[in-house]
Amino acid sequence: MASPSWLQALLNPNKNWFAKQHMKTVSQRLRNYGLRFEDLYDPKEDLDIKEALDRLPREIVDARNQRLKRAMDLSMKHEYLPQDLQALQTPFRSYLKDMLALVKKERAEREALGALPLYQRTIP
Repeated sequence: MASPSWLQALLNPNKNWFAKQHMKTVSQRLRNYGLRFEDLYDPKEDLDIKEALDRLPREIVDARNQRLKRAMDLSMKHEYLPQDLQALQTPFRSYLKDMLALVKKERAEREALGALPLYQRTIP
């Protein structure tokens, strides 16, 4: 289902000043801890995310886990990453989007064909 053009314009940071400010704030907060936006996706909440993470190469998943551990450590210490490391962070660089789209497409195809799901969807 495609979203209306007015909604896309409202959420597009290039067209909406408020969306741009929000994106800038989120970017800075993610940089403070060295996280990427997709690191915040919870595999226990959405089984498609869990499946996508299982299909990614081990190095990418290990890097994600390391970023999450570092962020938890910094948060517990009430500290941020040093400024020089914050400058190197890329909070909106995607590593999960393509695989997640593939998993969702496969799930939709299985449902359309009437096949059994690969996994049962339950709320944890």
